[in-house]
Amino acid sequence: MERHLDQELTDLKQQLLKMGTLVETAIFESVESLKELSIERVNKVISEDKVIDEMENAIDERCLDLLALRQPMAIDLRFITMSMKISTDLERIADLAVDIAQRVQDLVGKPLLKPLIDIPKLTKLAQQMIKDALDAFVNKDAELAGSVILRDSEADKLRNLVQKELVDDYMAKDPSSASRAVPLLLIARHLERICDHATNIAEDVIYMVNAKVVKHHPEEIK
Repeated sequence: MERHLDQELTDLKQQLLKMGTLVETAIFESVESLKELSIERVNKVISEDKVIDEMENAIDERCLDLLALRQPMAIDLRFITMSMKISTDLERIADLAVDIAQRVQDLVGKPLLKPLIDIPKLTKLAQQMIKDALDAFVNKDAELAGSVILRDSEADKLRNLVQKELVDDYMAKDPSSASRAVPLLLIARHLERICDHATNIAEDVIYMVNAKVVKHHPEEIK
């Protein structure tokens, strides 16, 4: 039975990784839609969100079945419960990608207010944090998970840079620019929230591996 459970846990892991790949693609497509002001990419992100929602439901059902039928112990139990939490964070990240795409809808047909500099940096950071958080999960790597958590402050700084520039250099000087500035402000906020969810996943990994709660306790990340 233990070997059977091991295979079921491997299948669950693969399902989560597949969901993670779809989520990473959604982020990429949403920001590419901004760069290109492409309604086609916007529609793609919005339409494919349903697949990710369905994957979250399937993962939750599988986890509940494993808990009920296999009665796992110790790290296996933590793995299954954390898998449910991670799938929720991944689904919320996908929702934020949709939010970005919807903000791009507001900008399609208008020239961009400014060249995109910090938003692509924030996007790259978000994508890397998600990738590393999922790699940490797969490899049970608490050290890598800790490095994800420590990068969250960088995301906050980039969001603040975007906000300061758009408000001080554009909206304050020309209130008519608000219709093009506000969507960019919101996009930066959504990207920063994506980084927060990557941080949540990393915190769950540390709990799964070490049974240590580090949420709100960064001094415990060692």
